[in-house]
Amino acid sequence: MPSYSAFLGHQPHISIAELSAAIPGFSNPVVLESSVVLFESTAELAPQDIDMLGGTIALAKKLNEQPKSLADVPHLLRQQFAGIADKKVTFSFRCMGLPPGDVKKLYHNSKAFLKSFNLPSRYVGSERNPAAAVLVHQAGLLTDKTGCELTVIGIKDAKTTKMWVGRTIAVQDVEAYTKRDMYKPVRDTRVGLLPPKLAQVLLNFGIWLTKDSHVGLRASKETLTIFDPFCGTGVIPMECLLRGFEVLASDMSEKAVTGCKKNLDWVRKEHDVSKKDVKAEVWKHDARKAFDIKPANFPDVIVTEGSLGPALMKQPAIRDAQSMSREVDELTEAFLRNVHATLPGVHVVMTWPVCQTSKGPVFLEHTREKLHDCGFQLITPASVRSEKMPRGTLVYKRPDQFVGREIIILKAKTK
Repeated sequence: MPSYSAFLGHQPHISIAELSAAIPGFSNPVVLESSVVLFESTAELAPQDIDMLGGTIALAKKLNEQPKSLADVPHLLRQQFAGIADKKVTFSFRCMGLPPGDVKKLYHNSKAFLKSFNLPSRYVGSERNPAAAVLVHQAGLLTDKTGCELTVIGIKDAKTTKMWVGRTIAVQDVEAYTKRDMYKPVRDTRVGLLPPKLAQVLLNFGIWLTKDSHVGLRASKETLTIFDPFCGTGVIPMECLLRGFEVLASDMSEKAVTGCKKNLDWVRKEHDVSKKDVKAEVWKHDARKAFDIKPANFPDVIVTEGSLGPALMKQPAIRDAQSMSREVDELTEAFLRNVHATLPGVHVVMTWPVCQTSKGPVFLEHTREKLHDCGFQLITPASVRSEKMPRGTLVYKRPDQFVGREIIILKAKTK
C-alpha cells in the first residue's frame, strides 16, 4: 500500500481523527512529535484531496527508494528532475526531526550536486522553516516539471536516525481559506465564527458516519445531502457546495437565513457551482420544532455548529458557565429529541460549547447523560481513541478562547 506523511494543523489530535475518518484504508499511523503522522492508505491520494482536509497542512508520498543517510537525499532529488536538461530548477525541503545545521548543509549540498549535472537551481525555504504555502504554489514546486519539494523526516531510535523521504504532493491553500473566512459577503462577528477548516473536519466525520467502511474523500464524487439546522451565515453549507453536496439549511434567525443565502450565492459565483448541478434550500426554522421533510428527501447526515451560548468578552466564573451550559443543554436536548422523532435514522455531527473557567472546563453534561433517551449513541473513530480522551470526544480550542468546541459524533439508534 502507498505510504504518506501528513503535517498536521494546530489541533493535531483532531487532524489525526479526520485523516482516520477520511482517508480510505487509513492504517499503521505513526505520530511524530505531535506534528506529523506517517500512515498507509489503500488508495492513491491525489493533490486535490488536501482541499477537503481541514486539519492537514501538507501531504507527501513516500519515495520507492529510501536513503540510508541524509547524504543520499541530493541523489533522490536529482532523480525527481530526470529528463530535465539546460533548465533552471527550483527545489525545497520540508523537514522534521533534523538539526537546523544539517538542513542548511542539505540545501547547499543539493544545489552543488545538481550543478554537477549541469542543472542550475535555486531553493526556497530555509533550515528553520519550510517554504510558505503561498511560495510553494507560486514557485511551481507541486505542479511544474522544473519544481520539486521533498519531505525529509528524521526518525530517531536509541542509536541511529532513520530517514523517511517522500515527495510533497499537496500543500494547504491558505489564501483560499482566508478568502472564504474573511471576504464572504456576510460575516457575523457577534456569534462564534466557525473556521472553514473546522467545518471541513465536521463534514468528513459526517461522511464517515454514513458509510460502513472507509471511503472518506471518495465520497466527494457522490451525491450526498447535508442538513445544517443551525446554519448561521452558512459556513458549513458553503463547504458543502464546494464538494458538490446538496444542502438543506435552516436557522431560527431570519437575518442568519438571509446571510446564508447571500454567502451561498457568492460561493456559486466564485467557484462556478451552478444551482442546477448542486441544489441548496435555506429556510427559517426553530430546530426544536418538527422538521417538515419527507422521508424520501431525508438528509444523509446532519452536520452543524450547535449553539455556543452568548458571546463572552472575558473568562466566565464557574457559576456563570454552569448557567450558560444549562440553557444550551435544554436547547440541544430538545433538538436531538426532535431529530429522533421527525428525522429517524439520520446521524448527527455537531459541536457543543466548552466553557473555559479558572477551575477547569465546563461541558454539557445533561444532554450527554440523556443521549440514549434522545435516540443516539456517541462514537469516535476507533483509531484515535485513547486514555487522553476520557469523555470519548475531541475538543477544539485555542489558548485565547473562553469557549471551545466539543466535537460530538452521534449515530442514530434504530427504533
